[in-house]
Amino acid sequence: MTTFLPFGFRHGGMHCGIKKNGDPDLALVLSDRPCTAAALFTQNRFAAAPVVYDKEVLARNANAVRAVLINSGNANAVTGEAGLANTRRNAEALEAALGLESRSVLIMSTGVIGVPLPVERIETAIPVLAQAAQADADGFHAAARAIMTTDTRPKSASLKAQIDGREIRLAGIAKGAGMIHPNMATMLSVIITDATVPPELLRLALRRAADRSFNRISVDGDTSTNDTVILLANGAAQTPTIEETSSPAFEQFVDALTTVAGILARAIVADGEGATKLVTIRVSGLPDDHQAHRIANAIAVSPLVKTAIYGGDANWGRILATAGNSGVVFEPNSAELWISSATEPEHFGERMQLVANGMPLAYDESAATAHFAHPELLIDLSLGSSPGQSEMWTCDLSHDYVTINGDYRT
Repeated sequence: MTTFLPFGFRHGGMHCGIKKNGDPDLALVLSDRPCTAAALFTQNRFAAAPVVYDKEVLARNANAVRAVLINSGNANAVTGEAGLANTRRNAEALEAALGLESRSVLIMSTGVIGVPLPVERIETAIPVLAQAAQADADGFHAAARAIMTTDTRPKSASLKAQIDGREIRLAGIAKGAGMIHPNMATMLSVIITDATVPPELLRLALRRAADRSFNRISVDGDTSTNDTVILLANGAAQTPTIEETSSPAFEQFVDALTTVAGILARAIVADGEGATKLVTIRVSGLPDDHQAHRIANAIAVSPLVKTAIYGGDANWGRILATAGNSGVVFEPNSAELWISSATEPEHFGERMQLVANGMPLAYDESAATAHFAHPELLIDLSLGSSPGQSEMWTCDLSHDYVTINGDYRT
């Protein structure tokens, strides 16, 4: 697949000594000019040191960010003042190695919570990584590999888009397989673009895109201490500045950003810890989108629903029971439930209806079981005729999820 990288960025990844198995564990995304920057962060009260540090940087310097440094294998979370000092120390080491201005580097970390960051190993590797960073796809994919933890494969996306008839590019990398649940942002991701967008519009664009992508996924219902999505815009495409939220250019940019974020979000769910199936949940017919989302979210995190899907059991009663326990008021007799599966990613076949008017239909049980056994499943639940609707992506819950998380630190 062709990779369309925004102009003016370099990337790289390497092993610096955090991961015991020798896998890459340090990544760099670097712009050759100052970027406007926006980010979304976890709402977990135990926010990791890099989250705290990045918020400080963006509050002061959202117009002149130059790089993002990401380590995997260590979350630098619940590490107190020492953890924050280590984050600052790594940022300053990269600024010194590249001759960048103070507070022009953002930091991201992922891995085990409560372990001191091996800051010296990262400092030693920084000049090597900075020198090796490349502007091509090899460097981009090296960075995507270096941010993985329990991920089984790197996650990246890119595209070209037209903004007022002028071409821009967007690209992103992401990691995430466990502790995935929508709450501001869910995992780590860096998205870059060569469009020209001021910080306040960049923040709004990222919020809108995340609400339609990263905030619509769940693997296990847990939100990490480190969840962060960073968006950098360096203006290297030399297109006119997007200045108004009401402009067609802004809407075109949001649509392109949402496409990239959506690809990354679905890739995270498809690679959920121990996952064998990708599940799309659509809920409609509620008075507003918020109520529809509450029900979709409840279904997405239900262990009973997720284990039934893993076992290929068309136990649709668990879906309705979960909807009924979501706290949302609706008329049970209005429930309509369909399922379908995909032979190609995101290309679902004809829907099979299992429930109408709140009652089971005389459907073919073997055909329903075949849908539930498929690696990509669509659950479509209507609960009335009102316009509120929502969509979420989740995965099944397998034996391997327990195995992975039962000995994560060992």
